[in-house]
Amino acid sequence: MTRFDPQITLLVVALENELPRDMAAGWTIVYTGVGKVNAAIALGDAIAMHQPKQVVNYGSAGALRPGLAGLHRVTRFLQRDMDVRALGFALGQTPFEDDAEILAGTGGLSCGTGDQFVSAPPELTSDLVDMEVYALAKICQQKAIDFHCFKFISDNADGDAAHDWSQQLAIGAKLFSAEILQQ
Repeated sequence: MTRFDPQITLLVVALENELPRDMAAGWTIVYTGVGKVNAAIALGDAIAMHQPKQVVNYGSAGALRPGLAGLHRVTRFLQRDMDVRALGFALGQTPFEDDAEILAGTGGLSCGTGDQFVSAPPELTSDLVDMEVYALAKICQQKAIDFHCFKFISDNADGDAAHDWSQQLAIGAKLFSAEILQQ
């Protein structure tokens, strides 16, 4: 795994119960709240205040691909709820922009971001689903800030997702803290 320097790195997490502050002692951590808009506002403010060289996003995600479990690096980001097909754009493509996806490295999983908690497979295909990371990745891409993302599989984005998500958060936080922050 990549080593990160807490002096130049901003940790970005949606909710404190995904990564409690005491599990990230010594790191600058920003809790964005849920959804792409909240994530974008919080990250923009945090970049202006802290001027990080890199951003590391950690959070929970639903798995769409069978057999996925544990902590994973994510390197391909899609916006699953951008749907302007009626105007001739592809599902997930922002109108008049070239990037239907954002890449941050190679070899990782893909994550489709949208402002819905997923309990059934969405139309846009990806390995994982979440509610914030596309906005974070796009801001970092536009600001030329090194971006890294790690997601803990909290559920299988199915009918049991809400129950599974709440039961898995503490496990994911411990794993991320041990494998990424305590290196």
